[in-house]
Amino acid sequence: MCRNITTLRGLEPPAPGEEIEAAARQYVRKVSGVQTVSAALEEPFELAVRRVTEATTELLQSLPPRRQPPTTVPPLRRLRSTA
Repeated sequence: MCRNITTLRGLEPPAPGEEIEAAARQYVRKVSGVQTVSAALEEPFELAVRRVTEATTELLQSLPPRRQPPTTVPPLRRLRSTA
């Protein structure tokens, strides 16, 4: 499960919380080295996901609009387009 985190800024429609949380979860998995969350790791892992989600949401809201949309499509949107 090694996929890149895609750019969320500049998407149309804007990235919803679900996409931001998915990117945050992937980031926390990558930096922690945890792919399967055990009961012992669940609380700190989920706390980290919440904090990264909040920080990412604030960041995306504070940045000016992009002139061009990102070149890649986030994984959740790719799944929806093939369904």
